[in-house]
Amino acid sequence: MKRLLVIQTAFIGDAILASSILEKLHEHYPDASIDILVRKGNETLFVNHPFLNNILVRDKTAGKIKSLFRAISWVRRNKYTHIINCHRFLSSGMITLFSGADEKTGFDKNPLSFCYDHKIKHEIGNGKHEVERNHELIRHLTDDTFSKPRLYPSGKDYELVEKYKTGSYITIAPASVWFTKQFPQDKWISFTNNLDSKYKCYLIGSAGDSPLCEQIVRLSSNSDLVNLAGKLTLLQTAALMKDARMNYVNDSAPMHLASAMNAPVTSVFCSTVPEFGFTPLSDNSRIVQVSQNPECRPCGLHGHKECPEKHFRCAKDINVCDLYFE
Repeated sequence: MKRLLVIQTAFIGDAILASSILEKLHEHYPDASIDILVRKGNETLFVNHPFLNNILVRDKTAGKIKSLFRAISWVRRNKYTHIINCHRFLSSGMITLFSGADEKTGFDKNPLSFCYDHKIKHEIGNGKHEVERNHELIRHLTDDTFSKPRLYPSGKDYELVEKYKTGSYITIAPASVWFTKQFPQDKWISFTNNLDSKYKCYLIGSAGDSPLCEQIVRLSSNSDLVNLAGKLTLLQTAALMKDARMNYVNDSAPMHLASAMNAPVTSVFCSTVPEFGFTPLSDNSRIVQVSQNPECRPCGLHGHKECPEKHFRCAKDINVCDLYFE
């Protein structure tokens, strides 16, 4: 029997996109034992996942070296036949190198990719989505058809958010880890001020996003805004997004939550660009960005803590009217 481990110890969005690999592996090997290794906090995405045997968690807060050797020990003990490493950095390369797996596959950008049996080229900007790049890792095991990421909220998750679904509603995830990926607060306020009154509006995000959401609620003239940031788990948030009339997000983790639920989504791209391959995958998805691209855009793959040019035109020049849907 095949024993497969998928490694993705990067951020929430990366873990969500890696879920598409689980879909394809299960489709081709329904009797295989499939595990995933993620960073602490992201394991909640995969609770009760129907295709997973085990969720391994690397808790870097317990010490990077200690957690690394603990992860290597877990992986070696499980005697995997196949390692599929989606992560492109040294730590996951070490886990793969010392895994003892019969077959190791990963991206060429990993500094230890020389130890892989299958080394896959990872190119950003060539028109491929990150999910397609991930699929290249398992093409030799499956096929070349596209499979979307998918998450599985439980019945309790849906039950908990049912009280918010009493009428038509939208969600807004206004925050981002990176300042230059975040549509400005005054723009979100302007957008909510002119929302159709038939829509309730829920602001979503982590507990750390709550102050921003609270500011938007306080400063908006729209009385139908509710701050839910920090009050829902990731899967509960996904369950809420699924039935929204529209979900508004930055180029950040909530966009990938929407994709994994095939929920309607409007994604605002500020300093980053869709050509990087991290666009929404929902059937009903829209991208909003500046109509006249500043010469400095994109200023990086991940964003910055402040605009390097100090003007932030890639966000400030976006027309709020482009966000509204019919």
